[in-house]
Amino acid sequence: MVQAQQRRTIDGREVAAFLRDTGWSGVASIARIEHGEWSQAFSFHVASGTAYVVRFSSLEEDFRKDQLATTYAAPNLPIPKVVAVGEAFGGFYAIAERASGAYLDALDGAHMVRALPSLFSALECMRQADVSRTSGYGVWDATGNAPQPTWRGALLVDSDTGNPRIAGWRRRLEQSPTGTVPFETASRKLRELVGGVPNVRHLVHADLLNYNVLVEDDRVSAVLDWGSAMYGDWVFDIAWLVFWQPWYPAWAGIDFEREARLHFERLGLHMPDFAIRMRCCEIAIGVGNQAYCAFKGESRWPQLEAVARRTLVLCQ
Repeated sequence: MVQAQQRRTIDGREVAAFLRDTGWSGVASIARIEHGEWSQAFSFHVASGTAYVVRFSSLEEDFRKDQLATTYAAPNLPIPKVVAVGEAFGGFYAIAERASGAYLDALDGAHMVRALPSLFSALECMRQADVSRTSGYGVWDATGNAPQPTWRGALLVDSDTGNPRIAGWRRRLEQSPTGTVPFETASRKLRELVGGVPNVRHLVHADLLNYNVLVEDDRVSAVLDWGSAMYGDWVFDIAWLVFWQPWYPAWAGIDFEREARLHFERLGLHMPDFAIRMRCCEIAIGVGNQAYCAFKGESRWPQLEAVARRTLVLCQ
C-alpha cells in the first residue's frame, strides 16, 4: 500500500459529467455521501431506477479489494457488487450497487440489540469463508494475499513498522501532546501477551464501524468498504465493537463480548483462549489507531488522547 495524497474536493457537476462521459445515461439525483476517510462518494440513480454509489480516491487498492470481497458474499453477508473500477480525476473510481438501510453507527441501543444476531451471523460467514486460495496474515492487498507469516506477527505490525499508507506517523506521534509513552507501553504489553494467541486464519473485515455496515429491518443489508480487511482471528471484529463502544453512548448498556459468547455458544462453537484473543485484538486496535490519529495530525489530537487512555486501561 502507498500513502494517500490529499486531493481536491470533487463536486456534483463534475461527477455528472464524468458519469456521462463514461457511458452512464439517465443519471439523476446525484448526492454526496459525507462519510469516508480515504475516498469521496456520491449516490446516483439511472433511468431504470437502480441506485449506485460512485467513489473517487487516490488509492486503487481499496476498490480492488471491494471487488474481491464480493466473492465472499452470502445471504447473511451481503456485499454490494462492484460494477466498474477505473481511472478518474488523476486517481481512481469505483461504482457499486447501492444498498438500502441505516448505518450501524446510527442505531440506538434497542435497535442495536435487535441487529446483533444478524451482525454475528455475518461474522460467522466470514469465519467460515474459504480463504485457502490466498496466503498470509494481516491486511491483504488487491491480489487477495497478505504479507505476514503469522497472525501474531500481523497483530504486532503497528507496534513495529506500522502501516506504510500512513508514513510519517511516528514522528507526528512524538510531536503530539500525548506523545509516545502510551503507545510504547501498549506495544510492550501486546508483545508480552501475543504468544498466547492461536495462529488461526479467517476473513476479517476489521472496520465494522465508521459507517461501513447498513441495517434494514434489524438485519445487516450491506457490509461495505473492505479496504482494511485482513486474514487472522475472526474475534478481531468482535473486539472492534468492544473497543469502540465508549464512543457510542447509546450502546452503553450492551455487553458485546457477552452477547457474542452467548450467540456462538448457542451455535455449538468452542472458543478456546477467547479472553486473551480478545485482549490482544483490542490492544492492537488501540495501538493502530494511535498511529493513525498521529498521521492525521492536530485535528485528531483529542481522539489520540482518548484512544491512548482506553488502550492503557486494557494493559492493566
